[in-house]
Amino acid sequence: MTTSRISGPVDEVIRRMRAIKDELDPRDGVASFNNMYLRVTELVGQQITEGFFTDSEFVERLDVIFAQLYFDAVDAAKLGKRPNTVWKPVFDSRSNRTVWPLQFALAGMNAHINHDLAIAVVKTCKERATTPDTDPVHADYLRVNELLAKIEAEVRAEYEPALFALATKDAETLKHILSSFSIAGARDAAWATTKVLWIQRDNSLLLATTQRALEESVATAGRMLVTPVVPPPE
Repeated sequence: MTTSRISGPVDEVIRRMRAIKDELDPRDGVASFNNMYLRVTELVGQQITEGFFTDSEFVERLDVIFAQLYFDAVDAAKLGKRPNTVWKPVFDSRSNRTVWPLQFALAGMNAHINHDLAIAVVKTCKERATTPDTDPVHADYLRVNELLAKIEAEVRAEYEPALFALATKDAETLKHILSSFSIAGARDAAWATTKVLWIQRDNSLLLATTQRALEESVATAGRMLVTPVVPPPE
């Protein structure tokens, strides 16, 4: 598995995700997240090419910086090191066959959006000498929401037949867990976090305190999302 830093463009991110897909057991919880993230990234890359975004260069650079935070977690786990706290629920449970692939996918999105995204936006803004409030940063951020909503709906729909086949009690428990997370809601929260981190960017002590609190809350949500209920169908 490659452990080099990704400098761009999005095609490099997609190639790395495909390499991870090829190297992981399809039943691996990390593979479940990687597959969903790959679909999202392929769609974002297509829309960058087709001019969907106002500032495609910003979006592409953000996509690369954002993905690198996930790759850092993958690389840490491969080397036997601890990934960032927010990623531990996914990596610690990755071999639990009672956890559904959709649970892993959403738990990964929880870590990546509720924590990594705000950090990536701030880093991209600083690198490109702009701000989260400068047009069209937020407008393009919202355009990505449209693409994520499409993929999330598709992935959830793939598991609906199996959910309907469960015993009522198990189905209701699992549905409750899965309904506790939405990508749209997570990205709204991530934007609010972005604004806070941006304000605190030059206060290292306050920033570190905020980031620790964020890590703990996101990790708690992640542990809930990978709660084992009943094994998925083979």
